[in-house]
Amino acid sequence: MKQWYEKLFENFAENYGKESFTKGTKEEVNFIEDEINFDKKIKILDIGCGTGRHSLELARRGYKVTGIDLSDSMLNKAKTIAGKEILKIEFLKRDARDFSFPEKFDLAIMICEGAFPLMETDEMNYTILKNVYVSLKEKGKFIFTTLNGLFPLVHSVKDFINSQSTDSKTKAITFDLMTFRDYTEFEFSDDDGKKITIKCNERYYVPSEINWLLKSIGFSRVEIIGCRLGAFSRNDILTTEDYEMLVIADK
Repeated sequence: MKQWYEKLFENFAENYGKESFTKGTKEEVNFIEDEINFDKKIKILDIGCGTGRHSLELARRGYKVTGIDLSDSMLNKAKTIAGKEILKIEFLKRDARDFSFPEKFDLAIMICEGAFPLMETDEMNYTILKNVYVSLKEKGKFIFTTLNGLFPLVHSVKDFINSQSTDSKTKAITFDLMTFRDYTEFEFSDDDGKKITIKCNERYYVPSEINWLLKSIGFSRVEIIGCRLGAFSRNDILTTEDYEMLVIADK
């Protein structure tokens, strides 16, 4: 049986690019470049790359990138764009819970909930973080965004998502304070115009959890800051107003 995130991205590659949260890709890559000191020699792994918006932009700037995702339609869209622009990017179908590479990467990115924290159990989410750690070279860096557990304590997740979307609607079912999981019904139109409703289950994490998870895996340094899509900045302190948090971890 397919999970909700598999159903969502089964036929959504074209409409995905219309969502407002995809519009700040260049600015987000500016931040990533600055974090790696514009070193074009490094190898980058994009986990949950989707249609490849970050992979493609990094490749346009001369970086060597490998993108992995679980969705065939999203990967096909990414490959099509790369082909048209004659960009050398390796796009591979991989499950973030079960992947490995013979060679290690200098940087791993996982932007806009590419895989973590969408999984149905905490153990699966933890496995994703462990796989990232193993895929990195010594002194490698991991940059990712994840859902901020401080946000739903004072805000309606449903109202926020509905305000950000162009052609979808979220109905709240419940936010479980015991598990920090948000259960919702999500209505959207796929690329064929078909209206689909799926039941979502997403895990929100508070900063102390993220710090503990990454440190327990072996990351030596963890920094957590506020996340403004299209405007990543180390100057932004994480608050309850941030729907997501931006995490930078050093191996």
